[in-house]
Amino acid sequence: MRISYNWLKQFIKLDWNSEETAALLTDLGLEVEGVDTFESLKGGLKGVVVGHVLTCVQHPNADRLRITTVDLGDGNPPVQIVCGAPNVAAGQKVPVATIGTKLFDKEGNAFEIKKGKIRGEESHGMICAEDELGLGESHDGIMILDEDVKPGTPAAELFEIETDEVFEIGLTPNRADAMSHFGVARDLKAGLYNNEKNVELITPSVSNFRVDKRTLKIDVAVENEKMAPRYCGVTISGINVKPSPSWLQNRLKAIGLTPKNNVVDVTNYVLHELGQPLHAFDANKIKGNKVIVKTVEAGTKFRTLDDVERTLDAEDLMICNAEEPMCIAGVFGGKESGVSESTQAIFLESAYFNPVSIRKTAKRHGLNTDASFRFERGIDPNITEYALKRAALLIQEVAGGEITSEITDIYPKKVDDFQVFVSFEKVRKVIGEEIPKEIIKKILVALDIKINNVTESGLGLIIPSYRVDVQREIDVIEEILRVYGYNNIQFSQKLNATVSNSSRTEEFKIQNIISDQLCALGFNEMMANSLTTPDYVKLSEKIKEDFNVLMLNPLSNDLSAMRQSMLFSGLEAVSFNINRKRNDLKFYEFGKTYHKLPSGYDEIKHLTLLVTGNRNNESWKQPTDKSDFFLFKGYIMSILSRIGLDTKVSTLPFENDVFQEGIALAIGKETIVEFGTVKKSILKYFDIKQEVLYADFAWSKLQKYISNKIKFTDIPKFPAVRRDLALLLNDNVTFEQVFKLAKQTEKALLKEINLFDVYEGKNLPNGKKSYAISFIIQDDNKTLKDKDIEKIMTKLQTNFEKELGASLR
Repeated sequence: MRISYNWLKQFIKLDWNSEETAALLTDLGLEVEGVDTFESLKGGLKGVVVGHVLTCVQHPNADRLRITTVDLGDGNPPVQIVCGAPNVAAGQKVPVATIGTKLFDKEGNAFEIKKGKIRGEESHGMICAEDELGLGESHDGIMILDEDVKPGTPAAELFEIETDEVFEIGLTPNRADAMSHFGVARDLKAGLYNNEKNVELITPSVSNFRVDKRTLKIDVAVENEKMAPRYCGVTISGINVKPSPSWLQNRLKAIGLTPKNNVVDVTNYVLHELGQPLHAFDANKIKGNKVIVKTVEAGTKFRTLDDVERTLDAEDLMICNAEEPMCIAGVFGGKESGVSESTQAIFLESAYFNPVSIRKTAKRHGLNTDASFRFERGIDPNITEYALKRAALLIQEVAGGEITSEITDIYPKKVDDFQVFVSFEKVRKVIGEEIPKEIIKKILVALDIKINNVTESGLGLIIPSYRVDVQREIDVIEEILRVYGYNNIQFSQKLNATVSNSSRTEEFKIQNIISDQLCALGFNEMMANSLTTPDYVKLSEKIKEDFNVLMLNPLSNDLSAMRQSMLFSGLEAVSFNINRKRNDLKFYEFGKTYHKLPSGYDEIKHLTLLVTGNRNNESWKQPTDKSDFFLFKGYIMSILSRIGLDTKVSTLPFENDVFQEGIALAIGKETIVEFGTVKKSILKYFDIKQEVLYADFAWSKLQKYISNKIKFTDIPKFPAVRRDLALLLNDNVTFEQVFKLAKQTEKALLKEINLFDVYEGKNLPNGKKSYAISFIIQDDNKTLKDKDIEKIMTKLQTNFEKELGASLR
């Protein structure tokens, strides 16, 4: 929010410099993030003064040049200036750019006036034309000023060039009371009062407001009093719409607004002066001479001032005439009813609208205007009529016209002030220091908070309705503290602290263990936003649109639904990194998904892994291999092994349309993890051109299978024996079948089974393949003998031949 220092001084007479004022505002909670200089004319005509031409003679070496002597009114002898203007003459008063002055061209480029020689004659400055000063377009000759202007008068004073300092205030959303110059001045007054500087807050007078005629009455009806608790209006006729005077334009330009015309500029001026948004309607365009404040049918089309046709919602509050909508209340005006150069009479509106209603409408239509910014945070409902009178008087001042109706003020239920009791003990406890009671009272009075009653224990207070952020005892204490000054609170040089031994849940401990393990494997943890776009439901049939948990007041359309799957937010992160040339990625995330089910809302915790790119960095010592499915499965099994579930899982067939290929691991009939390669069509949606492996652990389900008991076993004292078999099998036989059959054959002594070679090709019968499998056999109680080993291997071979049709190669 931009605040003009010159404008601020209209409300509060202050002789401080901008740095001191900025420091006090920051201490009061209105943090000044920067101070900019505003000049109504670039350069501010610094160094340009009024000169008196004493003599003017022909230049001896140039027909079109003249040599002048000019009195600059500085007490020094006249200076010689060579001038090429055809209209320069002795006796004139002219603007002179003195040595060192910087002037600016139309493109904003500066050039400095220097002492020099022109055709052999010295020149100590420049007599200027209006375009050289930026005061106009003419270059026919120099500017000739009034004869009674005193030499030496700064041109900035003569042409009313305004220089201002503008505070950029980082206004927090709760400070609706400070969204205007008057509001900032009111806060500044309280801060000065606490610093023993008792200054008066000057309120613009509206005592001159009067009804000139009663010739143009616009009937007003408010059909939705909940959305529009107060609505005021008045008509002004006989106005002349034209550009605003320079003082008004300069005020608006200083805070970054572009002047439009005198009527619109006044409404913007009062908005930033008092914090009350207003709107002016062309009275001749109000059909039926009636204004109706109501909602309209959903789907109604309406064209706003920016020439965009918008589709209205049934909850959008509209300002209508007898036939059609004219304005989105508190948000944006309509194209057809606005003020134009041909406007001769206006209906001026000043209202208080429901903040929640305005915020919903503004977000629904993607609009953020100065008016909606204030309405949705809560303005002062008791300033509505005063601001209307202030604007009406200013319009009369800059556009002429007469007040041609009584003020219509529909205010059926007054917005009451808040009542709060503040305990002195609570103030001491929260602030940590005893603030004298008289100082507390003085601060509250300076903040326009009325003291209703005083007791030994505390104060009964009445909070003005415009302080929508002060409704509780703790809010009042915060107000006392910020005005008293955080820097004035004393604190001890000794800092006492205790280490809290809060109990951590087992789930958190396990999550931490797995995080450490994944980091050791080269993974990076990611944390994606739980809010996402509802459009992702189109990427998978497993995700139902009806299950979307939608936001009532979304920040944007892309953040309007809670995620049903963690895959898409993960792929957003993958795409983001790949686009920045980080192609080798390993991500993991602990997060939640959300579903709106017929039985109620569901929230499920997951652990997801995403791997893409190469498994190792490029090196001259070894080839670069892509991360593949089997490496990825190894990561998954290592997680299950770490929590003691690797021996309990089995493989299940499953259908999930986000995978090109994949498998599921289950305990019993309950699936605990699904993983595989992501479907190419989904990767294409995210502009990912490389394979991505994805795993989704049902972390909520896993918790019940994890045992807290740790079993320790001795390292076997007796040696293990390895035997290998080369089996010729049908090509439809899987290693999993071999593995399960071997385990069923010898449960006690067979410790490990490993497939170390697969061969398919020539020298083998059609439909056959060769598996080379190693078997580790070990007895924990004794050393195995050859006959024991042979017995086990014979049994394995027999079962392979019988059950799988295998034969030895």
